[in-house]
Amino acid sequence: MPNEEPGGGLEADGLTKYYSAIPAVRGLSFTLRPGGVLGLLGPNGSGKSTTVSILAGLLEPSGGVVRLDGQDVRDDILSYKAQIGYVPEEAVLYTYLTGPEYLSLVGSLRGLPPAALRARIDGFMTLFGLTDDRHAPLSAYSKGMRQKILISAALLHNPAIVILDEPNSGLDVTTTFVLRSLVQTLAAEGRMVIYSSHVLESVERVATDVIILNDGRVVAHDSVSRLRELMALPSLEQVFRQLVIETDIDRMASDLVTVMKL
Repeated sequence: MPNEEPGGGLEADGLTKYYSAIPAVRGLSFTLRPGGVLGLLGPNGSGKSTTVSILAGLLEPSGGVVRLDGQDVRDDILSYKAQIGYVPEEAVLYTYLTGPEYLSLVGSLRGLPPAALRARIDGFMTLFGLTDDRHAPLSAYSKGMRQKILISAALLHNPAIVILDEPNSGLDVTTTFVLRSLVQTLAAEGRMVIYSSHVLESVERVATDVIILNDGRVVAHDSVSRLRELMALPSLEQVFRQLVIETDIDRMASDLVTVMKL
C-alpha cells in the first residue's frame, strides 16, 4: 500500500501559469480519484510540461490551487512531495554514480530505512535486467537503462501519486509493455497516476480519463471511450487530430517525400 492512505484525491482548481505576460496554462481544473489514471495530451507548447511541473510541486502557479484530499498542497508542500513519485521528461543524473549508488542517494533523501532501501534497489535492478551493470557508472548506461533507473527512483518510496512525463523515452518494447501493466497495477492498488505523453496509443490503453491541452487551454476532458463516442471517431488519435492538429498531415507527408526527390 502507499505510504499515505489515499483519501479524496488530487484536485486542480483553475490552475493558471504565466511566464512574464505569456500564458502557458489557463484555468486548468480536474479531479483525480484514487485508482484513476489521468492522461495528459497536447502538442509541443500546449502547457503539458508546465502542468506536470506544477502538479509535482516544482513550479508555483500564477493562479489557482492544487489540493490533495481537500487541502491546499502549499500548506505543507514537503508532505505533499513525499507522496509523489515523479519521472521527469528530461532528468539530470549524477552520471559518475552507479545505478545502485544513485538509487541509494534518492532513497536516503526520502528517509527510507537502510535495509528496506537495499532490498528495493536489488529488486528493481534485478527486475529491470540491470544487475550486470550495477558497478558501471550511469555515464555508461544507454538512454533506456537510465530511464529504468529513473522509474525505479520514482517508485522507491512507495508513493501514493505517480507522475510520469514521457516515461517510454528510450525503453525497449518489452519494458514499454511492462510499464503499461505497471500503471494499471498501481491504479488497481488505489494509487493516482498522471501520465503525460506524446504516445497516444499508450495513453489510450492506460488512462481512465484524458485531458487534451492546446495553447494552454483544455480542449477536451473526459474518458477515452466517451471522447470517441461524442466525436464519433474510432480512436484517441483521430480525436486528437480533430481537436488539435490544424496541419493536413497526409499532405505534409506527401510534400516531404516530394522534397526528398528534388
